[in-house]
Amino acid sequence: MERREFILASSGYALSALGLPDMDSITRRTKTALPGVVRVGQGEVAAVRHMVKALGDSASELGGGHARHLAVRYLTQDVAPWLEGNFTETTGRDLFAATSQLVHLAGWMAQDEGDTPELRGLAQRYYAHSFRLAAEAGDPELSATALRGLAVQCVDLGYRAEAVQLGEACVEYGRNLDNPRAVAYYEATLANAAAQDDDRRMATKHLAMSETAIGKPTAAPGDSWAAHYSPGRWAHESGMILSRLGDLDAAEEHLHLALDIHGLDRRRTRAIVLADLGGVRLRLGDVDGAMATWRDFLDCADGVRSVKVRAALRDMRVRLRRYDGAPEAQELRERATRLVA
Repeated sequence: MERREFILASSGYALSALGLPDMDSITRRTKTALPGVVRVGQGEVAAVRHMVKALGDSASELGGGHARHLAVRYLTQDVAPWLEGNFTETTGRDLFAATSQLVHLAGWMAQDEGDTPELRGLAQRYYAHSFRLAAEAGDPELSATALRGLAVQCVDLGYRAEAVQLGEACVEYGRNLDNPRAVAYYEATLANAAAQDDDRRMATKHLAMSETAIGKPTAAPGDSWAAHYSPGRWAHESGMILSRLGDLDAAEEHLHLALDIHGLDRRRTRAIVLADLGGVRLRLGDVDGAMATWRDFLDCADGVRSVKVRAALRDMRVRLRRYDGAPEAQELRERATRLVA
């Protein structure tokens, strides 16, 4: 059985939705392009990549709830005709790879916008389509990244066994990549899924493998999704894995480190890390430290449209109820209420 067939058979929740990619579709299209279709070159590929960066930067700063309709409109009205256009095989592979990133971004935006069945279904379908495009482009890194998106969604929804299987799949796809950040990205994904599944041995093993990979020197960052997995993002993800495993001191150290090193300069991202750090400090008994951290979290969260930020606001409000006698706690709860409204 070929690798892609094995992976596609491994999870009933998400991978069955992917379908087998048409690995020869690009080659076939270059030979059978219909007359009158639009001519596509590297200029169109560069345009898609530019829009992915611009829209991705906006979403990272303000949350997936901002501008998702722009990403979808650009995909359906501008990019879709190019996919059916006339292009060389090299341009076709580049175009499908760039479109895979755009579709993945649309999936991430839908997932971050809200926790409704409709948005969850949209995100899953976008990730599945991103996988097919990446596979047809022959890009294992983008294929692995699409599988990671599905794995993270399974973690969020509590499908623990499926999350582990998808994590294993994206690690397998990325195993031979010459990109330490990508390897760290996928190993941490599997570690997180295993931690959620209460498999301490597997979680610890793959967390250590991700730490080894993120510590390796890397070439100049590329334009792929995994290339943006910075040491700061790794420290945040690792901190939450350690928190799940019960090592709160190490979790606090990693989350504090995440805020102090390169890679967490977006408001949405910093807000989530601050929310997580406040929660860990509260569990450690550092009430004053938690409240100070949550004050910074509220400053970052203002104006961000993200389901994770809203969930963090609700969680903070509930945890602060036990401190209703403290004026600072009451102030934080009132500010959070205004932001959630």
